[in-house]
Amino acid sequence: MADGARSDHPAVQKQLDRLSLLSPGRDVLGLERISAVMDRVDNPHLNLPPVFHVAGTNGKGSTCAFLRATIEADGLKAHVYSSPHLVRFNERIRLAGTLIEDEYLAALLARVLDASEDINPSFFEATTAAAMLAFAETPADACILEVGLGGRLDATNIVPAPAATGMAALGIDHEAFLLSPEGGTPTDPMVRIAWEKAGIAKSGAPLLTQKYRDDMAAVIAEHAAATQALYLPRGDNWDAAIYEDQLHYRDDQGKLTLPLPALPGAHQADNASLAIAMLRHQDKINISEAAFRAAMGWAKWPARLQKLSPGPLRNILPEGTEIWLDGGHNVNAGEALAAHFDSYADSSIHLVLGMLANKDPAGIVGPLGPKIANITVVPVEGHEAHGMADFADSEVPVSDAPNVTEALKVIATEKPETVLIAGSLYLAGTVLEANRQLPE
Repeated sequence: MADGARSDHPAVQKQLDRLSLLSPGRDVLGLERISAVMDRVDNPHLNLPPVFHVAGTNGKGSTCAFLRATIEADGLKAHVYSSPHLVRFNERIRLAGTLIEDEYLAALLARVLDASEDINPSFFEATTAAAMLAFAETPADACILEVGLGGRLDATNIVPAPAATGMAALGIDHEAFLLSPEGGTPTDPMVRIAWEKAGIAKSGAPLLTQKYRDDMAAVIAEHAAATQALYLPRGDNWDAAIYEDQLHYRDDQGKLTLPLPALPGAHQADNASLAIAMLRHQDKINISEAAFRAAMGWAKWPARLQKLSPGPLRNILPEGTEIWLDGGHNVNAGEALAAHFDSYADSSIHLVLGMLANKDPAGIVGPLGPKIANITVVPVEGHEAHGMADFADSEVPVSDAPNVTEALKVIATEKPETVLIAGSLYLAGTVLEANRQLPE
């Protein structure tokens, strides 16, 4: 699975160029190479602060954002490793609250590659090793790791003893990797996805999960039992619900009544609840009720139902037009978008869609259905993407544009009330950069 990055810092870009020259064929799942790389750089993954490890198809990044916000709201410092980045590679590595500095990042990448280039690590494996080095060398109270792909064979799964693990919403994605034929794995696609994600379970560590189908939950329970993890599914050991405009959480320790998350979308209450459950079922750090309350408003996660601020792109549209950005690219993401826009009038959303060729546009277009006024198809810079011809059967007008800027110029003449730019996090990154709204 090819990955890549760019930087405006020459020393960082030099190392990223070295990474980009690694054969894409070497970017396969497995823990053998990351284990060898870690050994070459003195195994920093064995010297991390308490680790909170999160897997999932949708929502794992937001769950990490809520974990970070809660920990920091209690005056503690947290490292965060997430992917992909939107604009700058530095977004992937947050050290004790701030994005990693360019000079340190360049030095870490050079150390990893100098020590292990003959091992042929993938882009993600090399950058994971760099992050682990930074986390081991920089004091903090906690370390939050977002799984890159899957769980069982993801490079982040090298960590042996997390404080807690969590599984967010599950769906079909990255089929070529997570559903590839392998002996001894479940045959049902969703059960296989659940089985792969459950691979982050570790002996003695709590595994907190959302609610899934019974057959999915069963395979997770079996894996947890085999690894001697403490399986704590939502609905049994903990649960949460929204009523009277508040989030009501409960577990064996008691109940919490909290404000709803400031992050848009009803699904964010689920992600916040998973973060709460992970923190309340571990014993490495102490978190106050006040911190949980504050985190509901503090958590930020760009390009996930994000309303664009005034800027070069936003200002193309008439004053009063809502312009939303979302990097979702599968059915789960489409359903979350549909839920968010449920109260909007039919045929009111002008959709600007840039989606990678290996993704299915129906995952986004289908759930939004009658809410869509028209679709403008745009390319995704540097990637193969769907074109206008792929929407020949569309029930709404479809056009194309060379980029988002030109798409918005045309849409602006129609005096739209709502614009949604969606389909890819790569596209979302170019939108934020063009609007001068860089992730912090």
